[in-house]
Amino acid sequence: MKPVTVSTLREMKRRGEKITCLTAYDYSFASLLDRAGVDMIMVGDSLGMVMQGHDTTLPVSVADMVYHSRCVARGVERALIVTDMPFMSYQESPQHAFASAGRLMQKGGAQVVKLEGGEPMAASVRFLVERGIPVCAHLGLTPQSVHQLGGYRVQGREATAAERIRHDAKVMQDAGASLLVLEAVPSELAKSITLDLEIPTIGIGAGPDCDGQVLVLHDMLGLYPRPSPKFSKNFMHGAASPEAAVKAYITAVKSGTFPGPEHSFHAP
Repeated sequence: MKPVTVSTLREMKRRGEKITCLTAYDYSFASLLDRAGVDMIMVGDSLGMVMQGHDTTLPVSVADMVYHSRCVARGVERALIVTDMPFMSYQESPQHAFASAGRLMQKGGAQVVKLEGGEPMAASVRFLVERGIPVCAHLGLTPQSVHQLGGYRVQGREATAAERIRHDAKVMQDAGASLLVLEAVPSELAKSITLDLEIPTIGIGAGPDCDGQVLVLHDMLGLYPRPSPKFSKNFMHGAASPEAAVKAYITAVKSGTFPGPEHSFHAP
């Protein structure tokens, strides 16, 4: 099968075909996800928690991301590889972001880089895109800002906050982002943003109406020893193998049965 590109994902959005994404951090799981047919593999800085045992993603370095992204890239033939830019690797300036993104692509095999934040990051997104680096934006619950947000809380429930996220989504698209991750926002807000944008939206705790879904692999396989978030689901229940669980996830996303109401948030 042909490799998935950002153009592939945009065409999937146009056709109304759901996009599937899971995180991976090593060769073996990346190969498994690729064989199972996942459209995107996200090398998330969530590795700081599920692989390294930290309480947040903040300690993760660019070197960590390069290492894990390179491991994943060796196991992938079809899926699009999106690699997180970790905390302090892009916030200083567009030039700083470009240097970090260049390492992730040149040394880590990333095909798209992901960064968190809205309008303040627009200049950096534009700077990267103008120099040939595809960008995935990330709004809503942005884990690198966990201390500023006061914890891992749903974002955008109040009208002012929802309008800010909606505004930032349009700004990120206008800056040239190819994709947008929406995390832990009310389903109604995610739906309206998805309808407003030309670029695909990938939801995690953002309801069923995003163009695609992503989960942390260790949550959906029941491997993470700490509690998983409400929006996740353990697909190993009833599955004969991890690959069967991944295929069940893909089927559930493609058919629209995941996420269900129990995995979603709503505005008051």
